[in-house]
Amino acid sequence: MKINFQETTKDLAVRIDIHSKFGARDIDVWMLDLIKLQPGSVILDVGCGSGKQCFSYYDFLKGHAAITGGDVSEDLLAQARAENQRRNTNITFEYLDFNKSFPHKQEEFDFVSCCFAIYYAENMSATIGEMYRVTKPGGRLFTTGPMPQNKKLFYDIITEATGLTIPPMPGSSRFSTEIFSTIKAMYSKVDLHIFENPLTFDTVDPYMDYTRASMSEDRKLWGSLFKEKDDFEKIMKQITEVAKKRLDQDGKLVMTKVVGGILATK
Repeated sequence: MKINFQETTKDLAVRIDIHSKFGARDIDVWMLDLIKLQPGSVILDVGCGSGKQCFSYYDFLKGHAAITGGDVSEDLLAQARAENQRRNTNITFEYLDFNKSFPHKQEEFDFVSCCFAIYYAENMSATIGEMYRVTKPGGRLFTTGPMPQNKKLFYDIITEATGLTIPPMPGSSRFSTEIFSTIKAMYSKVDLHIFENPLTFDTVDPYMDYTRASMSEDRKLWGSLFKEKDDFEKIMKQITEVAKKRLDQDGKLVMTKVVGGILATK
């Protein structure tokens, strides 16, 4: 299944910033507590983006690990390398397309992760098969993605504002079904963990900043909603009106992120 999408740098940065400012919980704390990384590990982060997870691993292990981050976006890799240089850390950042064979040896890594990216794979069995191939026996895979109940308020407001059907989202439609079953078929032990993080907005502006960053014109996933050139701003206006109405009614907007974390052992 080919998905015509690539995350944009600005959209990703906006959403990460809003999660940190308005969220009640820190997903990195939850993740690190769950995966329990060990010093001396050889780690690969697939779909690393600008390096957020790689730097989190590095800080947690105080640099006692060999960490590689791979991504298909040269723009995001450039940001990761600049931050790597600024921090004087020794993480390796490389071009890696998870729709192709990985440029790594068999059984090279103790731990492989893929956070909020795996559901864009064209051939899930092939991508997860590559992750399995490069993982050592007894090594682990950890991957995250949205669950079906993720961001219910977000989708409810869009539906009310537009009267349109929400197009299937690759994450929430694939993560707990196709992705989970594919991993379970390959690995010896597989567990699904749930993380919930309510984002609370007392004003409508940051909520709409998040909405724009999730639905901006270059996010091809929303193409069925934006058929005409000026549809985007029209729909943003409609969503703003509904969001304001709900804020006035409830005193706040609470959008809960519901994320699954699949932890698997080879």
